[in-house]
Amino acid sequence: MQNIRITQAVIENLELLAELFDKYRQFYKQPSNLKQSKSFIKKRIENQDSVIFLAFDDCGRALGFTQLYPIFSSIFVKPKWILNDLYVDENSRRQGLARRLLNKAKELAIETSADSIFLETGVANKSAQALYESLGYMRETEHLSYFLKT
Repeated sequence: MQNIRITQAVIENLELLAELFDKYRQFYKQPSNLKQSKSFIKKRIENQDSVIFLAFDDCGRALGFTQLYPIFSSIFVKPKWILNDLYVDENSRRQGLARRLLNKAKELAIETSADSIFLETGVANKSAQALYESLGYMRETEHLSYFLKT
């Protein structure tokens, strides 16, 4: 794989990141809406309510990203991170980029003295599951998850 640079996204990356984010949403069966994607990402960066790492190649092309949201554990009295989004452009897959983005997320967790990183993936997404497990992520077996749609 070519030389890859992974940096925390800033507002100057908005156009490139919004395009990737729109592709990510399409991957999850959402209709393309670049304006909505750009607005959402712009708010995350401006409000500093998430951390987004963006991967670039030597030519400055954006190849993938991961977005993490901070939460706090009352039980462990420590911060945690939700790794909510991980996406690698279709033409850049199977080259270790997702692994590098996940390792960057782990660096953030260590730097912030976080207790853990939490993520979810589809039951059928076996390749993602294998990647997560190869990096030490453990499948949750003790708790049930619930959600309330509002």
